[in-house]
Amino acid sequence: MKKAGRILALVFLLCCFSNLAVFATQGKIDKVQEGIKDLEQQKKEAKSQADSLSDKAGGLEGDLKAFNSSLEAAAARLNETEEQLNSTRISLEETRAALEAARLKEQEQYEAMKKRIRFMYEMDMEGMIEVLLSAENFADFLNKGEYIVNIHNYDRKMLGEYRATKEEIAGKEQELEGQEQQLADLQAQQEEKKQELAVLVDSTSEKLSAARKQLADAQADVEAYEAEIERQKAYEAELEAQKAAEDAKRLEEIKRQEAEMKQKQKDSAGGGKIAPSSDASDIALLAALIQCEAGGESYEGKLAVGSVVMNRVSSSHFPNSVAGVIYQSGQFSPVASGRFASVLAKGANQSCTQAAGEVLGGNITIGCLYFRRNDGSIPGAVIGNHVFY
Repeated sequence: MKKAGRILALVFLLCCFSNLAVFATQGKIDKVQEGIKDLEQQKKEAKSQADSLSDKAGGLEGDLKAFNSSLEAAAARLNETEEQLNSTRISLEETRAALEAARLKEQEQYEAMKKRIRFMYEMDMEGMIEVLLSAENFADFLNKGEYIVNIHNYDRKMLGEYRATKEEIAGKEQELEGQEQQLADLQAQQEEKKQELAVLVDSTSEKLSAARKQLADAQADVEAYEAEIERQKAYEAELEAQKAAEDAKRLEEIKRQEAEMKQKQKDSAGGGKIAPSSDASDIALLAALIQCEAGGESYEGKLAVGSVVMNRVSSSHFPNSVAGVIYQSGQFSPVASGRFASVLAKGANQSCTQAAGEVLGGNITIGCLYFRRNDGSIPGAVIGNHVFY
């Protein structure tokens, strides 16, 4: 008897150590999953920042393109103004030269006219009459008289024309000087505008360079998060494989537990069914767990998850209450992460509550003690995304 007792105790201890190993691995998986979730959130935030910086850089690139285009247009206008100004200056120099030539001609004409007037003045009336009387005939007399008058009129006419020409040239000179001043003012304004645009181009270029650097840093952060997420997922896969290996080692023990459970159910008065329960607390707890573990699964999948909990309640290797099974350390990830408590506080949805009520009422749809997300590594009954074993 003592030897049998020691053997039973040894088996119990081995089972405990096996469970502890599985719990430790599951705990690592839970932590890795939480870490991946945090990294995904950080990656999302970094991606959002990168997108925002990308939009900012795109806007700055558009601004820079527009400023460069405006700067090129301003430089072209400035060149045109410079050409107009040079042309006006050339015309002004030509006009000034023409004005100076007109002044010289006026002076020459004036001097010639003065000489003729002086000559005519110095000639007394007798001299003039003598010239006229020296005419050979009357026609010659008239011609000589008309000649004297024409000389005088011609001098006055030419002097008037040269004065008019001089005034016209002087007016044109004044007009060209005004144009020169206007073009010079326009040139100064355009040069100022060009400088403003150049400052905008330089400032925008600096902002764009800074934005591109920030964008590169943000994209590097996103890539770093992606790399870390991939590394964590690879580690999670290793842990899952480790847990699958541990589960495989425990299959024989699980089968023994199942046989024991089935025999106990067969011996019970319910004809293989667990005694019904209508405790509101049990319904709330089981419904919350079903929603956390199988909220997106079919109704059959929800019943199967609830059945696993109740199968454990019936097994001598697990706590003998719904609360004890659910809160058993290392068994259900949502309990460890706090998601279960959140759902429990708000209350599960109608479908999960209905499934919990059916299972607690004795509708046990599957005779398994364990389930996990199906990855093909564990043989068992596949319902939706879960494998039950």
